[in-house]
Amino acid sequence: MTPHVIEPDPQAGAAVKAADRAHVFHSWSAQGLIDPLAVAGAEGSYFWDYDGNRYLDFTSGLVYTNIGYQHPKVVAAIQEQAGKLTTFAPAFAIDVRSEAARLIAERTPGDLDKIFFTNGGAEAVENAVRMARLHTGRTKVLSAYRSYHGATSTAINLTGDPRRWASDNGSAGVVRFWAPFLYRSPFYATTEAEESARALQHLEDTIAFEGPATIAAIILETVPGTAGIMTPPPGYLAGVREICDRYGIVFVLDEVMAGFGRTGKWFAAEHFDVVPDLMTFAKGVNSGYVPLGGVAINAEIAATFDKRPYPGGLTYSGHPLACAAAVATIQVMEDEKVVENAAHIGETVLGPGLRELAERHPSVGEVRGMGVFWALDLVKNRETREPLVPYNAAGEANAPMAAFGAAAKKNGLWPFVNMNRTHAVPACNVSEAEAKEGLAALDAALTVADEHTA
Repeated sequence: MTPHVIEPDPQAGAAVKAADRAHVFHSWSAQGLIDPLAVAGAEGSYFWDYDGNRYLDFTSGLVYTNIGYQHPKVVAAIQEQAGKLTTFAPAFAIDVRSEAARLIAERTPGDLDKIFFTNGGAEAVENAVRMARLHTGRTKVLSAYRSYHGATSTAINLTGDPRRWASDNGSAGVVRFWAPFLYRSPFYATTEAEESARALQHLEDTIAFEGPATIAAIILETVPGTAGIMTPPPGYLAGVREICDRYGIVFVLDEVMAGFGRTGKWFAAEHFDVVPDLMTFAKGVNSGYVPLGGVAINAEIAATFDKRPYPGGLTYSGHPLACAAAVATIQVMEDEKVVENAAHIGETVLGPGLRELAERHPSVGEVRGMGVFWALDLVKNRETREPLVPYNAAGEANAPMAAFGAAAKKNGLWPFVNMNRTHAVPACNVSEAEAKEGLAALDAALTVADEHTA
């Protein structure tokens, strides 16, 4: 793709910024303390501001622009659909909605062949939990610490990170447990095998004390995303599957971030040869071009609602513009081998490159990931593994990570920064040259993080 010619227009940027500050209420923010960048445009793996600064986006938006910005084939599909049928109510059979569901069902594992469309990932989680509770007649849902499932009522209470705290009014029956994470093991494990076995025993114990017959579902991000890209150890997800089967618990995998090529497979579950009962998706399904999410449902749970109405729905469920974007995105991913590219970049560029950075930078405690889904765990001290900043740090306590982020931007890289981590999550169709450009910018920024190590 030919790079877009950037023509600076600071006056226009100032007007955009002024209108934003006057009227836009931003998520997850103290409104008077933020200074959002005014973005003039984006294309492929890059975006730029009104001052002419161009950034390589190592965040994929919010880890959703899996085919980059402004892919011409997807833009054209949205335009074509707008000219044909812009919107229609969800109770009708619409060609593009049916085709999107078919294409998604073809790629989900096992018999997850029925698709309930939502507007995003949080609504997908809400509906997956509702389905599980109605299917089992049970109430409790188990979720992990170090997780994120969305910001709507049930989804935020299922979430296991600090964004939950302000809304922690305890959606009925939410119980949390520790999932495996060897680098900061809650189980004093020293090997992946120990971590997996002890995490499964901990889950078994939690179920026993909560009462197996009270538990409707266990929900896990297949590979936790925002919380740190902690790839589960071998055998863990298969063990959770077996526990769910034994107790009649619905197994829900949240693939909102990990799905649609992010890990080098269509869905991360494929890496672990596990088939859940319900799978949530969003983000990469259409690269975020038009809001879309959903729940992929297995045959048994779908049959629950053959004669019994499902008590849930959304005005924009399966919106034609969103579904057209999904159809086009999936076709682009097939034609351009985007999933294969994500696997290739992870194996040959990002994985080796990030590990090489870790060898030279004392601030890097661990490198984790697969495909184009990587995290650097930044530390003050490699021996003690003390995080570079405290958990959920803000203000002055977060200064080392803020300095790292500023250094990355100065070097033309827009980084994903969360707590003491930076994530390398470029578009799934990122080129080798772009990935190497990102690694070089990270290399320079990590020298700033190194200044805060002991």
